[in-house]
Amino acid sequence: VQLTPRRWLNLQEYQSKKIMADHGVAVQRFFVADSANDALEAAQRLKAKEIVLKAQILAGGRGKGIFNSGLKGGVHLTKDPKTVEQLAKQMIGYNLSTKQTPKNGVTVKKVMVAEALDISRETYFAILMDRACNGPVMVGSPQGGVDIEEVAVTSPELIFKEEIDIFEGIKDHQALQMAKNLGFRGPLQQQAADQIKKLYNLFLKIDATQVEVNPFGETPEGQVVCFDAKINFDDNAEFRQKEIFAMDDKSENEPIENEAAKYDLKYIGLDGNIACFVNGAGLAMATCDIISLNGGKPANFLDLGGGVKEAQVYQAFKLLTADPKVEAILVNIFGGIVNCAIIANGITKACQELELKVPLVVRLEG
Repeated sequence: VQLTPRRWLNLQEYQSKKIMADHGVAVQRFFVADSANDALEAAQRLKAKEIVLKAQILAGGRGKGIFNSGLKGGVHLTKDPKTVEQLAKQMIGYNLSTKQTPKNGVTVKKVMVAEALDISRETYFAILMDRACNGPVMVGSPQGGVDIEEVAVTSPELIFKEEIDIFEGIKDHQALQMAKNLGFRGPLQQQAADQIKKLYNLFLKIDATQVEVNPFGETPEGQVVCFDAKINFDDNAEFRQKEIFAMDDKSENEPIENEAAKYDLKYIGLDGNIACFVNGAGLAMATCDIISLNGGKPANFLDLGGGVKEAQVYQAFKLLTADPKVEAILVNIFGGIVNCAIIANGITKACQELELKVPLVVRLEG
């Protein structure tokens, strides 16, 4: 049996926060709205001193983004629920452009209306699977809310690591020591340790490969809160995490990428004119590089994977020939992880049925 893993489960911020809240992790109170009227009702229901309104898209840099409605910023603070309604009117249904979105931006369909909490101190905390340790590792720093890679370079002594035995689980003393390393003092230390244990239980239960909380902060009122979180999932655990994977937001993908995913093909559109049809991600990247090195421009990254069937080859050709930018197709297949005869038969069928109009260069080896 050949299994083809799916990749890149993307969750919106409100979805990650709901998963955390469901597992007892302390997050800000929030509601999700898909209309300005719903946003107003949500703001009134919160009864918070201050409200933060966040546009929900998968790209980062929302705070500095610009809407095609003219509104600047995808994150806004206000104390007036009516202002939430006015801002939501300029967000929902409009495109938000950030450094990480396509040029025309991404349409905002939902906003998160949350209680704004003051942060008196920010720390960094993460749990991730580490090959070097053959299991989960906690990573923390009292320097949170900033680029953790920068802290690792400039102040490595402020990065604390603690390996966890996956069979025994997290120990109380480990959680307390990490809370201490993060700079929590007095009653906050136990509170932080409890949150760390809950984050580890969440990490295990949802088959995560990484749970990163930045900032993992404390409020002036003496609360330890996870203000923002990034969760990466083990895609091979989809069969037992059906509810989570059902949340996968594919609406921001290119339609051709969603079509490719139906046939277990990994497709990423590029802006060139030479289509690449390759097996294996490494060879696909190398093929794109070879094309660029010789003065060409790849039109896509297409990884067939190892368990390819003739029908998939046909569908792949259908996707490539549907792209009006494509002026030639380069097939580069290394036999061993795939049978070259399957590829050859699939190509022959595709050329006959799709009436190929562009030049086709084929390399099958092994």
